[in-house]
Amino acid sequence: MDREQSGGDAASQRGFAEFLHRHSKTLDKGAAFSPPIVHTSIYSLPGDPSGEYQYARWSNPGWGLLESALGALENGTAVIFPSGSAAIVALYASLLRTGDRVLLQSDAYMGTRSAAEKYFASHGVAVETCATRDVASRSFEGLRLVLLETPSNPGLDLVDIADCARKARAAGATLVIDNTLMSPVGQSPLELGAHAVVYSDTKTCNGHSDLLFGHVVSRDEKLIAGVVDWRRIGGAIPGPFETWLLQRSLETLELRVSRMHANALALAHAIEQGRFPAVQALCYPGLASHPSHELAGRQMRGFGALIGLTLGSKDAAERFIEDCRYLRPATSFGGLHSSAERRARWGDQVAEGFIRVAVGCEPTAELCAEVLRALGQVR
Repeated sequence: MDREQSGGDAASQRGFAEFLHRHSKTLDKGAAFSPPIVHTSIYSLPGDPSGEYQYARWSNPGWGLLESALGALENGTAVIFPSGSAAIVALYASLLRTGDRVLLQSDAYMGTRSAAEKYFASHGVAVETCATRDVASRSFEGLRLVLLETPSNPGLDLVDIADCARKARAAGATLVIDNTLMSPVGQSPLELGAHAVVYSDTKTCNGHSDLLFGHVVSRDEKLIAGVVDWRRIGGAIPGPFETWLLQRSLETLELRVSRMHANALALAHAIEQGRFPAVQALCYPGLASHPSHELAGRQMRGFGALIGLTLGSKDAAERFIEDCRYLRPATSFGGLHSSAERRARWGDQVAEGFIRVAVGCEPTAELCAEVLRALGQVR
């Protein structure tokens, strides 16, 4: 399997495998390999407070194991949250103060902008935005925080992480990368110089479409301490069962990402070669026609599992999604099962007929054949 199709990262997976190996060696004879789910709100705590477990809003045995696993994937320290949005708000709350300036993309995940504009702007934080394509020419001087998503959702535009990291460090700004679309095995922003990475684990890291989750990972001890303190005070904590579910999912992460990336690349090439009259535009970083194809090859491992497909109208897009048997109509991505949705219905800055296709782990030939059949029916 070549680099484009693998979607995996030998270094991150080796660190994760070593973590799992070390953990298995610490188990007592007869202990369960699957970590226990500890449902409790209190711990036995006689005398003066001491020890790791004092109150369930502060710690849980399952948290430590999962955070160690997530940290091992990126050689950093991870902090988990009940959703990706909670992780983003924790970064805002712990980093930003009145008078600070933050730069966000105008065409990336809308929830990132909403949290900043609706709540932190009212407390004196200046929220600035620019299109993904303009980030490279944007000065970072005077900024406290730069939070960027690459590839952007849903337009799949890219920013050069290493270049942004150099600019941020020179300007004294903190660079955070939303790496949800690529996952830790598809892209390593910390290795490219980012200060921190944020994830909605609801998507690829979990991959089973059965929980909400998120995390922040960094090698900056002060940044991590602030995020942990915010979680402790704010109470944005994950449940023990959800923590266990994500722990379960991580062991198949590389396998799932490899299949999704390979499927997406094969499907994008098939659509491109099909030259369907109904397709007005096709966007995928793995295609040579993508304006950032060369950058994608340098900073990403695999080209992701999302494809942007533009048909001629709202009705054409809706009919295609309804007709294609392998595309579930849903507003998410990163799961085992392929899905699709017309993103203009949420107010994204895309054409009425733009479809975000989230490619899953179905058999490649069957998936491609069914999507091509459905596209051939669009008039």
